[in-house]
Order: sequence, then C-alpha cells, then structure tokens
Amino acid sequence: MAEVRWIYDLTIFLYAASVLFYFNDFLQSNRKVNRLAFGLLIVVWALQTAFFVSQTVMKAYFPVITLFETLFFYSWVLVSLSLAIHYFFRIDLLVFFTNIIGFVVLVMSMFLPETPIVAVSSVLTSELLLTHVTLAMFSYGAFSLSMIFSAMYLLQHKMLKERRWTPLLRRLPSLDQLEGYAYRMNMLGVPMLLLSIVLGIIWGKMVLPEKFLLDSKVVLSLLVLASYSFWLYKRFRDTMQMRRMAQWNVLAFLLLLINFLGITTSTFHSWW
Repeated sequence: MAEVRWIYDLTIFLYAASVLFYFNDFLQSNRKVNRLAFGLLIVVWALQTAFFVSQTVMKAYFPVITLFETLFFYSWVLVSLSLAIHYFFRIDLLVFFTNIIGFVVLVMSMFLPETPIVAVSSVLTSELLLTHVTLAMFSYGAFSLSMIFSAMYLLQHKMLKERRWTPLLRRLPSLDQLEGYAYRMNMLGVPMLLLSIVLGIIWGKMVLPEKFLLDSKVVLSLLVLASYSFWLYKRFRDTMQMRRMAQWNVLAFLLLLINFLGITTSTFHSWW
C-alpha cells in the first residue's frame, strides 16, 4: 500500500477542498465556486478509482473485505452516485450533502488499519461473499441519497410552513420531486439489499456455524430491510403523510448506520 499511499492522501486533501468550495456555494450561491468544487470532485473520483484499482491488483481480490476497504468503497459509491445525479438532474445541493457523508466516511477510513494480505483467507475472498458486500455497499449508497432527499423534503416543508422565502428555498426541487427521488432510490436499494442478504445467508450456510442467523449483524440487516420495505409498502398504499414518510426514511437510515458501523458485537464480522 505504501507505493500508492500518496494517491489516498491526495484524494482526502482534494476531497476536503471540494467540500469546502461546495459549502461556500451553499452559503453564497456562487456559480464559479460551484464549478470549481465539481471539477475537484471529478478529480477525487478519478483518484479514488485509481487507488481502488491499484488495491485490486496488489491484493488479487476485490477489496471490500476489511472495514478500511468497505469504508473506502462506500465513499467511492457516494461520489459516483452524486456525479451521476448531477449529470442527469443538476441538483447541486444533493451533491454537497452527499459528499459531506462521503468525505466523513473517507476520513474515518484513515484511522483504520488494513488487514495484511496474507491474513485474508480464501474463504473471505470467495465470489459469493464479495458480491454480497458489493451489493450491500451499493444499496447503502442508494439509501444515503434517499435519506438526503427526505431531509431536503423536511427542510423545504418547514421553510414553506414558516413562509421563509430564502435563496436556499429556490435552489431546492419541489416537494413532489424530492419525494419521487427518494422513492426511486429506495426502489433501487431494497432489491439490492435483499439480494445481498440472501447471498450472505447462502455463504453463511456454507462456512459459518448453524446459529449464525441469530448474530447481531444479521438481525440488524433484516431490520433495516424490513424498515425500508415497510416504507415502500406505505408509499404504495398511500396511508401515511409524506412528511411522516420522510421522517421514517431518515430514521431508517440511522438504523442502517448503526448496522454498518456497530459491528463490534458481531461474532463473524471480526475480520473488519
């Protein structure tokens, strides 16, 4: 890793600069600063991709096994999704809020040691497990965007109720658009998370003790899936106010974070 560490360090520095420029644009609505922040974000994505590819080559497996690797990959997913959303929908505030999360996740990875390559067994590099983790990270990325759309919905709803006609209000999409975007992200996230859990259970049946389904990580993952599935059910039935739907979506994401980061009680995720 030492040979490409400079890419990782440069990525964090440029990512911080991009987030700061986006924050300046958030406060002052400066288009030149916004374009500069977006340009830096593209460079960050390129550097992250280069670092990820180099790690794949060095380790001879798809690097999503250790907590360092999963945090880095999660950050890369957020950057990739925010760039795609910006290209198709031009929602600057979404890019800003998404990359606050992405930057925090990347900084968290700085404080985590990498598991030596020799310590990663062939069991942990099976295609089934790697697909399980990869799908989970992409579902987390979709849920992250969904949460941001819901948070923006709640913010706009509050500003409209209080009749606060600020420049920020004009930069937000309509309430219907925000709710629709959140719905689409959850429609992507739920099937991916479901498939990830199914693959994880199949892998667990092959290599783990019989009672692994009672593990805290498995239970929390099923609760996360149930929370988002309930959200989709209520959305289809149209039996809950949109504001409460947005609140539920934010709470479901908090449960997801607990599941993702609160893994110390798990008996078979200890390699992270």
